[in-house]
Amino acid sequence: MSEQPSKREGWSTRVAFILAAVGSAVGLGNIWRFPFITGENGGAGFLLVYLLFIGIVGFPAILVEFVIGRKTDRNPVGAMREIGHGIWKYVGWVFVVTTFVIMSYYSVIAGWTIRYTVLGLQDGYKADIAAAGEQFGQLSSGLEAMALHGLFLLAIIAIVGLGIRRGIELAVKVMVPAIIAIVLGLAAWASTLSGASEGYSFYLSPDLGRIMADWTSILPAAAGQAFFTLSLGFGIMITYASYIDEDRNLATDGAIIICFDTVIAVLVGLIVFPILFSAGVDPGEPGPGAIFVSLSAAFGDLSLGGVAGAVFFGTVIIAALSSAISLTEVVVSYAVDEHDIPRLRATVLVCALLFVLGLAPAYDIVLLSLYDGLMDGILLILGALLISVYVSWGWSDEALEELENGVGDLGPLGPTWVWLVRIPVIAVLLVSLWLGILDYVDFLTGDFADWLGEL
Repeated sequence: MSEQPSKREGWSTRVAFILAAVGSAVGLGNIWRFPFITGENGGAGFLLVYLLFIGIVGFPAILVEFVIGRKTDRNPVGAMREIGHGIWKYVGWVFVVTTFVIMSYYSVIAGWTIRYTVLGLQDGYKADIAAAGEQFGQLSSGLEAMALHGLFLLAIIAIVGLGIRRGIELAVKVMVPAIIAIVLGLAAWASTLSGASEGYSFYLSPDLGRIMADWTSILPAAAGQAFFTLSLGFGIMITYASYIDEDRNLATDGAIIICFDTVIAVLVGLIVFPILFSAGVDPGEPGPGAIFVSLSAAFGDLSLGGVAGAVFFGTVIIAALSSAISLTEVVVSYAVDEHDIPRLRATVLVCALLFVLGLAPAYDIVLLSLYDGLMDGILLILGALLISVYVSWGWSDEALEELENGVGDLGPLGPTWVWLVRIPVIAVLLVSLWLGILDYVDFLTGDFADWLGEL
């Protein structure tokens, strides 16, 4: 293994770091995943639990990744090898493996958004939900899905291969403001639709009874979404924080990133649910393809729905790209830092391997669910749990010292942060991990077993 390169790129400004972190958070997690997870878990009740998790769990957890990254100036593998002891030195591998596999099917889903954008500009969407489902089945797998998966990865190579300042930083400075502007415009348009009031009621009026009755499904879904949307458990925030200076106020930056991410997530709900209710489409349809089926059917039933759909799915492409560059950067930074591979060569190699691994989920959506259930429901939570345990119980003094760089003495707020990680963060992650394992076992013995039986 080679030594870490003596000179390492960094963000040119604080704004660049914040935009990059927001761009990572505001991706498919917000615009693809958030609406269907919210819909299948009852709407407003899920939203309430999700917002609680963002504050109680998400904010303390993002600071955990920030202090590790800035302290070590390394990727997750190098960072944990530097600060860890014994078996803890190898925890960084959980992040790299998880992020690598997630990126392999993330790019497949991003390929769907490309196809649905083009569809809106050409033949339009099927207004009937059954026809929309059949259309999704045809578009979501097969050679075309594989080709679009590859096309999206080529865009990633073009950005990540150029480096931090000339590639990632320039890209997010364009993409993040564009996402915010388009989402605001779509939310304003959705408010004029006939089903807006019903959509708002479903989305913003929580049923506490539903929360109590379905907490075993709502809790892990909300926790997983909070971590997914904030890019926690991927090692992204460790990697991005490794490129920042010592004089940054990490707590302020974390709060800004979380606020932007949460506001955009909420705005996306204000777009999606009025559209669905206006077209009489069930918002609770489960599954990773639900938002494509439900929304395309809704757009197909609306005046100028093809144009609106193309704008919406075009926005999802931009958001997917802003997140995908951060996912890829975790693995590329490992190759660059630990093996001294030139950045462009490392990016091409990583994306070539991602293309091969992503052929399975592009072949059949059941295999995408197989990947997603293990990565998002188990390993993502496991990685976040392991570093939360280590930082709060075994490395808390060093973590507090790093957090205070650029801030000054935190007083009682410092120990409060540590105890928030030690108790609520770890407790939520433990419960979510257990429930995620149970859900994955159900999938393996149910849908996946059925799929194997049909082969």
